[in-house]
Amino acid sequence: MKSDYSARRTVADGIETVELSDAAHRLEVALAPSLGNMAYEIKAAGKNILWFPYHSPAGFRSDSRLCGLPFLAPWANRIAGDSYWVNGRQYLLNPALGNLRRDPRQLPIHGLLHLSPDWTLVSADASAASAAATSRLEFWKHPRLMAQFPFAHTITMTYRLANAELEVETVLDNLSAEPMPVAIGYHPFFQLDDSPRERWKVHLAAREHLPLNGQLIPTGERRPVAFADPHPLRVAPLDDVFTGLVRGPDGRAHFWVEGDHQRITVTYGPKYPVAVVFAPPAREFVCFEPMAAITNAFNLAHAGVYGDLQNIPPGGQWRESFWIRPSGF
Repeated sequence: MKSDYSARRTVADGIETVELSDAAHRLEVALAPSLGNMAYEIKAAGKNILWFPYHSPAGFRSDSRLCGLPFLAPWANRIAGDSYWVNGRQYLLNPALGNLRRDPRQLPIHGLLHLSPDWTLVSADASAASAAATSRLEFWKHPRLMAQFPFAHTITMTYRLANAELEVETVLDNLSAEPMPVAIGYHPFFQLDDSPRERWKVHLAAREHLPLNGQLIPTGERRPVAFADPHPLRVAPLDDVFTGLVRGPDGRAHFWVEGDHQRITVTYGPKYPVAVVFAPPAREFVCFEPMAAITNAFNLAHAGVYGDLQNIPPGGQWRESFWIRPSGF
């Protein structure tokens, strides 16, 4: 019997890509391991639900803007300055290495791996139950990465199509001799095409809203979420950090955006306790960002302001997933 699932390695504009397909649910995923192992297409009934303003991966390679489904590591969002604290020691970032991204305020942002060519495709296979592609980055082998974040580790990422949704699984193996903090995240850009942005509504599955200072760094205060449920984007844009996620019996939290008929649901596993939601004005996308920690987590944990920073013991492993499910397409 022919399976509904398939996984195909191909080349687009000289760039190795992998295409996963769930024919029964008309769901397709395309990713480029050598471009940060980023998924750039999630097609539901032929429509890309990821905002990706390029005709091909080659166009994206020549531009540094965030789009598609980028992975943010070893930290997501901002660090308040060119240094951070871990395990009671201060580490200085080296701008001369040329691998730091900066926000408009010149703060380091979104880690070191955007557009990284250092991923290796391990497998791309399909079965009667799923289609999956697994890639690995051996962080410890790259001196320019270790100079900025001196914790030897490997990152293994799997994109898995099954049951009408995409799972993105991340595994971190700590190879260093001391605990390694976890502050990774993802920054997917979602779009609907059945209605203009002014008619989009979002569900924020959170109880706590973190106020930010002028540098968009959490102040340490926590407030109850005061947004309507659902929150219409025409009322106010979003660039907010949420914690205290509302979870079901399975430990998962469900965020969604919907238009007239279409909906995209993003489900956070238990080890993603933070949600950044970004829906800027006059832009036709919304980002539900699964985060392992809040912005500037290393420094805020050292200052005693943030007590929920996750750590991996020496020789230990961290594993978590989030899921993306389109409906109404």
